[in-house]
Amino acid sequence: MKSDTLRVPGATLYHEIRGAGPLLLFLPGGGGDAGTVDPLAEVLEKHFTVVSLDPRGYSRSVLDGPQVTQRVEVQSADAHRLITHLTGDPVFVVGGSAGAIVGLDLLARHPDRVRHLVAHEPPCFAVLPDAAAHRAMIDEVVTLFHAEGLAAASARFLAGIGNAMKPAPVAAELPPRAAEMWTRLAANGPLMIEHELREFTSYLPDYEALTAHRDRLTLAVGRETAPALPCRPAAEIAARLGLRATEFPGAHNGMRTDAAEFADQLVAALVGSAAF
Repeated sequence: MKSDTLRVPGATLYHEIRGAGPLLLFLPGGGGDAGTVDPLAEVLEKHFTVVSLDPRGYSRSVLDGPQVTQRVEVQSADAHRLITHLTGDPVFVVGGSAGAIVGLDLLARHPDRVRHLVAHEPPCFAVLPDAAAHRAMIDEVVTLFHAEGLAAASARFLAGIGNAMKPAPVAAELPPRAAEMWTRLAANGPLMIEHELREFTSYLPDYEALTAHRDRLTLAVGRETAPALPCRPAAEIAARLGLRATEFPGAHNGMRTDAAEFADQLVAALVGSAAF
């Protein structure tokens, strides 16, 4: 594996590259970074050149100025710039949670650069018929964060999404690289609540643009997530596009907790796609 940086307007993007084969860009969930692909990488890098990044303002991707509201279209533009920097060919894209939202925006805006996108449980709650209730829940999470701190806000969020996340590992039991990543994620958590959570959960996909390229889109849901909130937007988007959501192992964080099985299914989905 090698690491590098790329200057983009307003920030410097840190990214990691490993493996060989067609390029696969991994987009992490909210507050995540390049290291969150690690549990999947041993399988993926046998088939793909795997590129993962720290989104701007998180971990090692430094902003030129102070923290600002994270916007989907800005992270999507960063992903496009990174792809363009690395290759002239279209690439495979895998996005988890907030990264799935970025992937949907990338496919809608730059379909010529995406060979196939797997979007796992994008939490754009605004697409749901009961969106107002979920917006109120998100507002409560942010208010709790300001009033009582991260622990109270996180507890409210986990309850609000139906406890669809399996527990995080014990940092003391992890190897050094993984422990370092979890330390970074702990620092990213408050930034995500303050600067990203409202914006991303309010995102509405461009259905017209996505419909034209739905043959290059897999909307994924966790086998253990239903009926909790995180799987509902993917199912709703799939239905609006005339697709069916595809079940993947685990719950909302199945990429980590069920990594080996999840990675095998990812490879099967991408290698079996018409774009491979």
